[in-house]
Amino acid sequence: MNASILVVDDEQNFLDSVKRMLRLEGYDNVHTFSKPLEALAEVQERQEPFDLAFLDITMPQMNGLDLLEHIKTISPQTECLMVTAHDSAPLVVKALRRGAYDYLVKPVTPQTMMHTLGRALERKMLLASLHIRSKEALDHPEAFQDILTASSSMLRILHEAELHARSEIPVLVTGETGVGKELLAQAIHKASQRKEGPFVAVNLLSITPSLFESTLFGYRKGSFTGAEQDRPGTLAQAAGGTLFLDEIGDLPWELQGKLLRVLQEGEYTPVGDTKPRQTDVRIIAATHQDLALRVKQRKFRKDLLYRLQFAHLQLPPLRERPDDILPLAHHILQNSHRPDVELSVAAKPMLRSYGWPGNVRELKGTLEAAANLAEDGVITPSHLRLPASPPATTVTVQTPATTELVALADVERQHILHVYEALSHNKTQTAKTLGIGLQTLHRKLKAYGVS
Repeated sequence: MNASILVVDDEQNFLDSVKRMLRLEGYDNVHTFSKPLEALAEVQERQEPFDLAFLDITMPQMNGLDLLEHIKTISPQTECLMVTAHDSAPLVVKALRRGAYDYLVKPVTPQTMMHTLGRALERKMLLASLHIRSKEALDHPEAFQDILTASSSMLRILHEAELHARSEIPVLVTGETGVGKELLAQAIHKASQRKEGPFVAVNLLSITPSLFESTLFGYRKGSFTGAEQDRPGTLAQAAGGTLFLDEIGDLPWELQGKLLRVLQEGEYTPVGDTKPRQTDVRIIAATHQDLALRVKQRKFRKDLLYRLQFAHLQLPPLRERPDDILPLAHHILQNSHRPDVELSVAAKPMLRSYGWPGNVRELKGTLEAAANLAEDGVITPSHLRLPASPPATTVTVQTPATTELVALADVERQHILHVYEALSHNKTQTAKTLGIGLQTLHRKLKAYGVS
């Protein structure tokens, strides 16, 4: 096998044993070191990073935790497995928080080693496929490294976001709640010329109309009761950087004109002051609302929408990119308070088939709660606590274009096959969408000649 593996331990017998174990399983590209400083030098000099590293925690010269930190800094894509003679929970947690994937307690059996190694390589391949495909599309992938995706539609959006990052025009990010609008805004900031400046986020829903101007524009001492000193607003705090205005679709009508003036004129006046001040910020706005519909309802200013929509990025919901669900799940668990927890075989298809109306935010919350319940370190379907009838992909009912009268059985057959096709032949999801039992669906599909 082509995986390159590093093994660092001050016990030569352990090194020889591990190397023999790995070679018996077909892993020939194995490098062993008894001195951590020599191993670190090898990591620094290599052109191609190691795929996997086994690191003993207790060693002279440098302990395994410090070596782990150095390796993850130099080669973050290397999956690190810690080896310890003492099953100390605080030590293990510390290693996991520093970036280790898992840990092994000596003596290590061949079965345990190969099982752990296999899981680590599987995770590495999942994440590597996302990053490689993203790098093919982006000139500055480091700015977007926190957004994991293999979806072609998402990669197109990231490419557009990178292009917009080069300019100073406002950006509008739309999408359902929980899809990662602020994360994309942060990525645009990191890819822009303003990346060294501050990124200031403001949730407009949390600001009352009476405090809007003082929050955004700031105020002068004595301008109102309680204004005991000058205070800069978020526009001043974000000077030289990016101001992210979340939930802009819910901004009251009477305040939209004040924001429009900032966008049009590039200036604002603090409360209690008479002298306008020039802005030095890049505006990125976000909303889950349909702003075109809000304009028709006279709840959002048309001229403000025109100022924002030139660079419009619409993020797709998680249910429209199912291939991202499991890699995201692995990433969420690895960065949770229980990084040692893994998904059972039965839990994976449940995650993929669920509709995720709360998107990535709901996925994160579901997995973190499930990790609390997984006392043995494995998340099963019972731990996920998903609704009995998960939201499914919306399916449009097809009606015949002709006025020809047809039998009810024919209409039923057409509808069942249409739903089955729309849900990519997922029988469980099809049955739930149709509101029938799984056995009933199997029987009907068999009658229709569908295996």
